[in-house]
Formats: sequence, C-alpha cells, structure tokens
Amino acid sequence: MSSNEVCLNGMCMRRSTVDAKLDAGDIHEAESSLREGLSLNYEEARALLGRLEYQRGNIHAALRVFDGIDLQAAVQRFQPQFSEKPTRKNRSRTDTLHSLSQHAACLVLEAIYLKAMCLSKLGRTTEAAKECKSVIDAVGKIFPQGIPDVLVDIKLQETVSKAVELLPELWKQAGCYQEAILAYRRALLSQWNLDSICCARIQKAFAVFLLYGGVEASAPSLASQVDGSFVPKNNLEEAILLLMILLRKSYLGKTEWDPEVMEHFTFAISSCGQTSVLARQFEEILPGIYPRCDRWNYLALCYSGAGQSKTALNLLRKTLNANERPNDPLALLLAAKICSEDCGLASEGVSYAQKAIANAEGEDEHLKGVGLRLLGVCLAKQAKGVSSDFERSVLQSEALKSLNEAIPFERHNPDPIFELGIAYAEHRNSNAALRCAKQFIDLTGGSLLKGWKLLALVLSAQQRYLEAEVVTDAALDETAKWEQGPLLRMKAKLKISQSLPMGAVETYQFLLALVQAQRKSFGSFKRMNQGAHDSVGEFEVWQGLATVYSSLSRWRDAGICLEKAKVLKQYSAATFHTEGVIHEARGKIQEALDAYCNALSLDLDHVHSKVSIGAMLWKMGPKSLPVARSFLSDALRLEPTNRLAWYYLGMVYKDDGRITDASDCFQAASMLEESDPIESYSSILENVETNDRLVCTV
Repeated sequence: MSSNEVCLNGMCMRRSTVDAKLDAGDIHEAESSLREGLSLNYEEARALLGRLEYQRGNIHAALRVFDGIDLQAAVQRFQPQFSEKPTRKNRSRTDTLHSLSQHAACLVLEAIYLKAMCLSKLGRTTEAAKECKSVIDAVGKIFPQGIPDVLVDIKLQETVSKAVELLPELWKQAGCYQEAILAYRRALLSQWNLDSICCARIQKAFAVFLLYGGVEASAPSLASQVDGSFVPKNNLEEAILLLMILLRKSYLGKTEWDPEVMEHFTFAISSCGQTSVLARQFEEILPGIYPRCDRWNYLALCYSGAGQSKTALNLLRKTLNANERPNDPLALLLAAKICSEDCGLASEGVSYAQKAIANAEGEDEHLKGVGLRLLGVCLAKQAKGVSSDFERSVLQSEALKSLNEAIPFERHNPDPIFELGIAYAEHRNSNAALRCAKQFIDLTGGSLLKGWKLLALVLSAQQRYLEAEVVTDAALDETAKWEQGPLLRMKAKLKISQSLPMGAVETYQFLLALVQAQRKSFGSFKRMNQGAHDSVGEFEVWQGLATVYSSLSRWRDAGICLEKAKVLKQYSAATFHTEGVIHEARGKIQEALDAYCNALSLDLDHVHSKVSIGAMLWKMGPKSLPVARSFLSDALRLEPTNRLAWYYLGMVYKDDGRITDASDCFQAASMLEESDPIESYSSILENVETNDRLVCTV
C-alpha cells in the first residue's frame, strides 16, 4: 500500500477517495468503497479501514472500526485453507489460495494487533493484553504445527513477531506478572519462526524481568521440556540460562554484541557466588570487545571471588606492568586487597596501596580512603610475619595510623571502623577495640555478624565472660538459624572459659545437630561464607567435642569424636594434634610425640604442635632444652601472641639458668593471658575474606 493508493488482491484504488469519506465522518461509505473497489469481505474491509484510521492518528475512530471485526469467524474461515496439503495436481491452485488466505489473515490479525496498540495507548492495558493474546491464539489455531520457515507472507510474519513480543510487555503494564511470565515462555518455546534479533530481544527482556521484577516465577511446564533437558528451579537459574544463550548467540555471530547482556549476567552470577563461571564467559568473549587490561581486571575480580587469589593477582600484575596501566586505581586496590590476605604478600600489598593513594586525585580522589584502609590492613598483616619485636611494633603503629586516616574519607562506610577495631584488638588495646566494636554495631544496626563476634571476643579478652555470653545470646536472637554456627562455637568456648565443660558439650551437640540439618537441607550445595551461613563445618564440631571430653578425662567419648573427625578429614594437622593431647593426658608420651610430629608433617607451620613438642621436650630434661627452645621460638615467630609458647620458653630459660630471659617470657605470658580472647581475632577475618562466595559441588 503506497501513500497515494490502497492495493490488495491485485487491485488498487486511490487513497484520497477513502480519506475524503473518513474526513466527512462517513465510515460506512468508506467501508463500502473498500469492499467494492478491492473485492473484500466485511472483516477485511473493516481491518483495512481501521489501519487507515490508525495511520492517520485517529485512535478512537480506529478502535470503533476494529470493534466490528469477528476474529473467531475469520480464524475458522482461514483454518481449513492453511491445513489443506497441496498435491501435484492442485499445487498451483493451492499455492494461489494459500497466498490469498495469508494476505487476508494478515489483514485481520494486524487489525487485532493494532486494536491492542490502540487500547494500550488509551491506558486500557488489560484489554490490550487480551486482544494481543487473541492474535497469538488465532495464529496457533491457523498454524497448529507452528509457522513454517517458508512460504509465509512477510507482513504476516512481521505481525506475529510484533504480537509475540508485545504481549508480555502489556501483561507487565497491567500488573499481571504471572501471565507475563507465561507469555514470555510461550514466545520462546513455541514455533513462531521469529528471527534471531527478535528472539534475542524477548530473551533479554525476560531475563531482566526475572532478575529485577520482584516476582517469583512459577515453575516451567514440564510438558514443554525435552527429555533430559535442564529445568530451572527459580528465577535466578532461568535468567542465567537465558543470558548464557544470548552470550552464546553473540559468540557465534548470530546476534550483535550487547554489553548490557554481560552486565546482567555478571549481576546474576555474582548473586549466587559462581564467579568462576563468569570468568569462563569473559575468557570466551572474542578479542576486541574489551581492552585487554579491562579483561584482565574483570577476570581478576572473578577469580578473586572464587577464592583463586594467586591467579587473580597474576592477572593484576599484568595490568600493572609498566607497559600497560601501572597506575590503574582499581587494579591497584584489588591487588592490595588480595595481598592483605597473605603475610607473604603483605609487603607487596603495601606498595600497591601506597601507589593507589598517591594516584587518588581528581575524579579518583574518593578512592583515597579505600587505599588508606587497605594500607592499614596490609601493614597489620605484614607485622605478623616479621621476627623483630621493634619492627612489628612500628608496623602495627603505622597500620593504626592509616586506618584512623581512612575513617574521615569513608564516613558512610563502617568497614574502616571494624578493621581499626581488629587492629586495636591484635595490638592488645582492648578498650579502643571495644569502642570500635560498639560503634560498628551502632552504624550497621547489628545486621552484620562480624560486629557481634568482635564485641564478644574483645569482652572475652577482658575476662568478661558473662557479658560476652550475653552478647552472643543477643546475636543468636537476631541471627537466622543457618547463620548461627560461629556464634554457637563461640558460646561453647565461653562455657569452657567459665569452667562449665558440660555446658560446652551441650552447646556443641546443638551445633552438631544444626550443621547436620544444614547439610541435609542444602544437599550438594556447600556454602562457605557469612552471607550463606558463615559455616562451621561438622569436622570442626567433632574436634571441639573431642577436646572437651579429653579435658573431662572421658577418653572413650573423646576417641569416638576424634574418629568421626578423621572420617570427614583424614589428613588434618588439627586432628593429629588433638590425638596427641589425648595421648599425653593419658601418659602415653611416645604416642603423643608421634602424633605431634605427624601434625607437623602435614603442616610445617602448625603452631600448636610446635608448642606441644617444645613443652614435652622441656619436660624430658636438660639435654632436650636446646631443641625445645628451637620449637618454641619458631612457634613465636609464627604467632607472637601465643601465651603458652612464651610460658614454656620461660621455663626452658629458667632451667637453663637464664633467669632474666625467663622473667621476660613469664611477664609476656602473664600479659597475654590477661588479654587473650577465647579464639583468635583472625578467625573473624577469615570469615570476612570468604564472604559472598558460594561453591556448588555437584
């Protein structure tokens, strides 16, 4: 149909004739002119007349014309013609009939589609959705086996594609979200002969709705699934599946690259912690789409989230090469963050953080606070790895200074206060640590578990065990069941500190029941973070029970618990050390020494085993004192705040006649005992470092 003529069925008439009658408001005359001039029936003439009114912008007039079309009658008339199979004798005649029928069907279906558009523009979205759905239902009846790939009128295919794409949008506008989901699934699972671009638009829109729509989708119909195919269980899985299909189409060149698809996919994958899957997608992206430094940075973020810190750091080193982007602020900060988790890399992290601070100018000035915070964390980590007391003290002071300087730059971020509290606590400044812990809880409204844990540990370091238990109980009341593991473990240790071993046993038994129920509930999914349980493993619970029973001289129960722990983790330094403690308590010295040595063979830096061996060697007499001193000194090199190591080293010096050195060691042990928490502050940091990681082991 040109701008000056109206053509159909091989016949044409001047459009001005029809327009003149429409301008005069004589719709019936205009309809009669079309029926006579183009040999049309009633529905076809109405459809064509409504289209003309719609194109003229007369929405209300077009809607009145469309209301007169009987879609069901038209569908019944078209249906047998499309279902008729051509034979050799009547092929020419059948093809002609099919062509005429498709033109007529296209005209009527387009009219109903335009009616839906009119209703939508008038704000009657529910009615619009029903009309649009009737178009799709009609196509399903006309083509019960799906629209064929060939011999389909282009205009008919275009109308079907538009209707299929429009329907879910209309249902969303009408607030009928489950109907929208069904419309999306019908659009993607039925045979509509959509082109790849249209299909990609629908898939993207559906994925976005599943991710951000705030509506839980009903389960897909199993009738539409192929045997053995993956069936999504929730919104997130279905959205990820759709986005992966879109990315695959892009890789194969079927659609153009859409950066928004990758952004949505990144969000979806990050939500479930499967960043290793995201890394594989970044690796598959064709060269040239992302600059290589950006790709390395994205991959580093993915691998860091997946716990592969070494791989992530190597990628960041490539970005920060002198020939690439040596001053990239985000790469510097991420590299510093990764290095802050390892004593051996802490000094490298310090250099990255200092460089990030130096380059935090102009539009990147807001990153200076992050750089100062990471510098403080790296310095504190570096202090743990040095052997000189003076150097350790200097590094700890610099760490405190950097963390204090970071707070004004990050007024709305409570993390610097938390990390400052950890630094104060490890520096044995419990009053300052207590103040930071309370301030962090106030700022976060008590919503983060790590704040409660820090407060309870600081109180336990001040020997205020009852108050620490009250804090733990309060945190348990505010914490979801699956996240209570670390708090219950802490409560059990508080019971031990208060000389209430049976209370500790009862708490450990409750924790064991929780961990086992947790494992059954999640099946093959193991969560390793604070957000998804801050998990305490079953192995750790059996270990704790074995230690408590051994302190009660209940050797049989301790042995059973230890065997349970070995079933879960056969080769563990902690298990062998507990076994050695039990043997030593029962007077089996050689067996105990063998167990401690086995622990060291598995972990050369296992501090508790070094202390236990040093203590046993001290008890063996003067000839063993040099070896005992070596083990104890090595333990203090690894953990300078281990009070038992200081105590036994003092006993070694005393027996060796070095009274002044012994006195210094006893003084250090006494000071540490007065400020020793029930568990290491590093246990909080380990949970924070694994935050937001979800590992699926199927």
